[in-house]
Amino acid sequence: MKLSRVGVVGAGQLGRMLALAGYPLGLRCVFLDRSASAPAAQVAPILTGELEDPVQLSALAAASDVLTFDWENISGSALAPLEKLTKVRPPRAALEVSQDRLAEKALFSRLRIPVAAHAGVDNKEDLVKAARQLGLPGVLKTRRMGYDGKGQFVLRGPAQIDEAWSAIGGPGLIYEKFQEFSREISIVGARAATGQTVFYPLSSNVHGGGILHYSMAPFANPKLERTARIYLKRVMNALSYIGVLTIEFFVVKGRLIASEMAPRVHNSGHWTIEGCVTSQFENHLRAICDLPLGSTRTLGHTAMINFLGTMPDVERLLGVTGLAYHDYGKEPRPGRKLGHCTILKGRVTERDSALKDALKWIKWT
Repeated sequence: MKLSRVGVVGAGQLGRMLALAGYPLGLRCVFLDRSASAPAAQVAPILTGELEDPVQLSALAAASDVLTFDWENISGSALAPLEKLTKVRPPRAALEVSQDRLAEKALFSRLRIPVAAHAGVDNKEDLVKAARQLGLPGVLKTRRMGYDGKGQFVLRGPAQIDEAWSAIGGPGLIYEKFQEFSREISIVGARAATGQTVFYPLSSNVHGGGILHYSMAPFANPKLERTARIYLKRVMNALSYIGVLTIEFFVVKGRLIASEMAPRVHNSGHWTIEGCVTSQFENHLRAICDLPLGSTRTLGHTAMINFLGTMPDVERLLGVTGLAYHDYGKEPRPGRKLGHCTILKGRVTERDSALKDALKWIKWT
């Protein structure tokens, strides 16, 4: 049976870009979101309601040949009944493991993927013990619902333990030894139900306050890229994965340390829309709809810049040659991802020069 109707839980900018990538392939997306004015609702039909509303989820499944999500914090228990109604891709197991930092690190460790030294924390005594055993500095994080730097506290010394506990203390935390990294990178790949797998080149990512500010791709390091592909493929195979999967890494003394994974299209892969033959959004749809995966060949050297909190002057940015502008149609709010731009050039030096010019006109608020 041809899979052409795609149900998407969540209708943010990721869903919006999925819908736009689906139209040329004859694929049609329908969304479920709390707001009828969500970004994807501007380009595709939407059901409105809570994301875990069983009635609305069942209605979404009934209207879909395959179900996916653009938001990874929906519970696996909410999706489980839908597996009797339609295909759910990526698999629920991938969603569930990515929602718990401790379970995620356990999976990485089982697959021989290096991670930071860490320990589960459920009370202040656990934190004191973890800081003593693993050392400082370290990062106390919520195990669940943390994204874009939320639910984290960096401990520089033992005097901050009380402050950290006051800020986010409670059961269900994790303490990680701080990584003195030289760079943050990510790898995006896609796997089909047939086992066909494709990988995008590494991107180098620059964050501020835990939120991605900009990415540059491809990040040319053949040794690290080979290793990252091996690690990503291990996770995909272990989970019988279908769709796009991303792993973010720290580069520590020339070695990859896995930070976290995302079972969906990813912010650090937005550059692929203009920068590759087939974008991450198109390949996610191809994978979940049982279509052959597309080429991930790059078309040049790319930079992607997030618009956070406020939108830049579109006329100034479009004056940068080779720049593509994406407005998600959101209301401005501090720290909110409102859009992005992509710069594509034939040479690294040209890209870096254009990136420098574009950054003059962008403020992250």
